[in-house]
Amino acid sequence: MDVNGYFYLQQNKANPKMSKHLSKWCVHFISLLMGGHLSLLSVFPQVIMSRKVVRSSKFRHVFGQAVKADQCYDDIRISQMTWDSNFCSVNPKFVSMIVDASGGGAFIVLPLSKTGRIDMSQPTVCGHTGPVLDIEFCPHNDNIIASGSEDCSVMIWEIPEGGLVTPLRDPVVKLEGHSKRVGLVSWHPTAHNVLMSAGCDNVVILWNVARGEAVVRIDTVHTDLIYSVCWNRNGSQILTACKDKKLRVIDPRKGTVIYEKDKPHEGSRPVRAVFVSDGKILTTGFSRMSERQVALWDPNNFGEPLTLQELDTSSGVLLPFFDPDTGIVYLCGKGDSSIRYFEVTDEAPYVHYLSMYSSKESQKGMGYMPKRGLEVNKCEIARFYKLHERKCEPVVMTVPRKSDLFQEDLYPNTVGPEPSVEADDWFAGKDGEPILISLKDGFVATTKNKEFKVIKSLMSTTSSSSCNRQSDSGDVQALQNEVKKLKEMVEDLTKRVNDLESK
Repeated sequence: MDVNGYFYLQQNKANPKMSKHLSKWCVHFISLLMGGHLSLLSVFPQVIMSRKVVRSSKFRHVFGQAVKADQCYDDIRISQMTWDSNFCSVNPKFVSMIVDASGGGAFIVLPLSKTGRIDMSQPTVCGHTGPVLDIEFCPHNDNIIASGSEDCSVMIWEIPEGGLVTPLRDPVVKLEGHSKRVGLVSWHPTAHNVLMSAGCDNVVILWNVARGEAVVRIDTVHTDLIYSVCWNRNGSQILTACKDKKLRVIDPRKGTVIYEKDKPHEGSRPVRAVFVSDGKILTTGFSRMSERQVALWDPNNFGEPLTLQELDTSSGVLLPFFDPDTGIVYLCGKGDSSIRYFEVTDEAPYVHYLSMYSSKESQKGMGYMPKRGLEVNKCEIARFYKLHERKCEPVVMTVPRKSDLFQEDLYPNTVGPEPSVEADDWFAGKDGEPILISLKDGFVATTKNKEFKVIKSLMSTTSSSSCNRQSDSGDVQALQNEVKKLKEMVEDLTKRVNDLESK
């Protein structure tokens, strides 16, 4: 029995009688080692207890594992763009990746089951005239996906059941309002048909997608390029990180800044930020010496971070993915070959390192599966879709458990696909909390996907600017002129045919 054994018994009193007996024996043994100087025993426990004790956590042994080669998506030409977005979006039906395309921008949408080598003739979504920079599936309809592009537009696409059989060139809705490329798109977590886009014109626009209208335009807040945008859990606030080295929490409907933090990280490289539990904010960035950092902030007291940890000296931007059910945040660096994961808690140092998944090949992007798409009978708590140069490789995060039964502590009720508020009501000021579902029997769609309907309205909204109205009327005039020319051409051809027939 050594000193560590003594303190192990003090902390783990599973057998009180044995523990008491051995503890007395240990005290006697230590006193003999000290030559009978029992006075030293009064300070001895404090000395030992000051050593770092391993924190208890059910996620301490979470391990990542790549799937077998035949379960990957091979021979896909992943986009070579240097933009710092995920380049991938995934839901329980489809996985989508931005790919290289000549003469415009494209992304591929595959059913999850379509693994193996992907044929070069596989149809793509190819309606953009410039490279696609960001894509995201709608959380309330697994067949709807939004894309932002260098052609300054946002497009909404409806993917048919079973995937694409022909190239998709015509979007359901085309949203135009940015004057420069659109680098970020993000769906509202609880409101149906509300989409946020951020462009390189330093403007954030909130769209009512069903009406095809820009309802809120936040164009006076950001003075430089917007690095990241993020909703909080119920969508009542948005969080932005900007190149002007400021972190902002914004009221999305008013477009006003609620909280602002200058220089969350001292370095000049891009900062990423996400909301975590209890309204706190987690940021990733760089120090002045270009060391990568992760920090946790309380918006009510933005003066000093709750914690600031330095990770390494790599140059890739860290993309954070937060799981509110487990309190785990996953950091995936662009160009890295690893995924670090931390547990966020209410006790110092607040962000606790758990472990790291490493592989040989670096990642160009990363997709994150919603909780309802996981295999709960295998204790899977997260699944990433890692983009390589020419393929997409799923990586599964698992908590090792012996039992095959449903683990309730790992899977609390999670966010389901049903929206809690409609777009018009949300823009009018109504908030809705996420509607939660149980994963006990695995996710089963109890209702049909929230149907996507486009409301064609001839009424212009108050938020539309006069220049937009002028451009719209100009487009209508151009179409009318084109129709007139076509009619004249048809009449001319008809006359020529009649003349030839008479001869």
